[in-house]
Amino acid sequence: MSAAGIVVAGAGQAGFQLAASLREGGFRDPITLVGDETALPYQRPPLSKAYLAGKTDAEGLFLRQPGFFAEHAIAHRPGIRAVAIDRAGRRLHLSDGQSLAYDHLVLATGARNRPLPVPGADFPNVRQLRGLADADALRTALGEARAIVVIGAGFIGLEFAAVAAARGLSVTVVEAADRPMARAVSPEIAQFFRSAHEAMGVRFAFGAGVTAVTGRDGRATGITLADGRELPADFILIGIGVLPNRELAAEAGLPAEDGVRVDAFLATPDPAISAIGDCVRFPSPFAHGLSPDGTVRIESVQNAIDQGRCLAARLNGKPAAYGALPWFWSDQGPHKLQIAGLSGPGDASVVRGLSPAFSVFRFRDGALSAVESVDRAADHMIARRLLAAGTRLTPEQAADPGFDLKALAMARP
Repeated sequence: MSAAGIVVAGAGQAGFQLAASLREGGFRDPITLVGDETALPYQRPPLSKAYLAGKTDAEGLFLRQPGFFAEHAIAHRPGIRAVAIDRAGRRLHLSDGQSLAYDHLVLATGARNRPLPVPGADFPNVRQLRGLADADALRTALGEARAIVVIGAGFIGLEFAAVAAARGLSVTVVEAADRPMARAVSPEIAQFFRSAHEAMGVRFAFGAGVTAVTGRDGRATGITLADGRELPADFILIGIGVLPNRELAAEAGLPAEDGVRVDAFLATPDPAISAIGDCVRFPSPFAHGLSPDGTVRIESVQNAIDQGRCLAARLNGKPAAYGALPWFWSDQGPHKLQIAGLSGPGDASVVRGLSPAFSVFRFRDGALSAVESVDRAADHMIARRLLAAGTRLTPEQAADPGFDLKALAMARP
C-alpha cells in the first residue's frame, strides 16, 4: 500500500478490532479511525447492564486506554463523521470539511436506533440507549423517576427494565408482539423471561401499539396506546430495534438495501472498499433457510470482533471466508440468557433441563440451528462446539437427559 494506508469509517467495536488486529498481524502502513463520538472506542453491551447498575464507570468501558493508540500508531479522529466517499479519487470526506486519502476504506458505520414515529417522542425525558450520553441520561432517570415505561421488549428494553425494577421503580413494558423478544428467541424462553420479569414487579402490555407520547410543561407524562389506554410515566425508554447506517455506502453507489452488501470475504463490489459489523449484510453458513439468498445482518459484539479479525487477516495477505458462529447474551435481573446459532420462527424446540436453569435446542429441517440457554453456561459452550463443527445432533438425542452432549461435542470427526 501507499502512504494513504487504511481508513476506517467507524470507531466502534468492529472498527477498533480491525485496527488492533491489523497491527497484531504486522501491518505497518497508516491506519486512521474516524468516529462520530468524542470518547475513545468503548464497549456498548455494559451500557444497559453494569454501567446502568453503577458497577463500572466510563473509563471501565474503554476498549483500550489512550496510550494504546499512540503506541500502535493508530490515528483516532473522534467527534468527526464520514459524509461522502469519492470512489474514483479514493478519498473519504468528513464532517469537518477535510478529507482523507485511502488505499483501502473500511465501512464500520454500525447502526442507529429506530425512531418511534409518534407525536411527543422528542420530549427530553424520552430516550433511547445507544451511546454513553444515552446511558448517562438513563442513570440520572433511575435516580429521579418513579414510574417508567419501556417501549419494546427486546434485549435492551428488558435489561433496562430489570435494572429499574431492582431499584424499586414502577416499570411497564409495552410490546407490539405477543411475547418478549419475539424475533430473537423461542416461545419457551420468552415465557420464562416474561414470568421472571413479572416476579420482579415488571408489568407488560403485549399486542399494544403506541400512538402518542403525552406531555405537559415540556416533559413527557405518559403514553397513549392504540386501544385508548393511557400509561403514566415520568421517564420513557424507546427500544424498538435499530437501522443499519447504510447511507454512506448507498450514496457512493454500493449495494446497501438492508445493510452494506459484502461477499464471503467482507468485500464490497469496489475492490478498495470493505465493510464489517452491524452495518453489514453478509452470507453466512448459519443463515440457511432464514433468507432467500442466505445472507444475514447481525448486531452483536461477537460478529463485530470476528469480522474485524477476519478482514484484518485478508488485508494482511491471509484471506479466508468469514464463517464464524454467531452467539449472543443478555443479562436480565438474576438470569443470564446465552444463545448460540441463528433460529427462525418456524424452528422446532426441544427443552433440556428444568426451569429456572434450562436450554432450548432449536431445529430447522431436522438439523440443529441454535441453542438458547438460561443459566446453563455449560450447555452454551457445548452448543457452540456442536454448531461450529456441524456435528449431527437429533431432536431425540437433545430431549434425552441421559444423552452425553459433552462427549458428542468433544468427539473427533
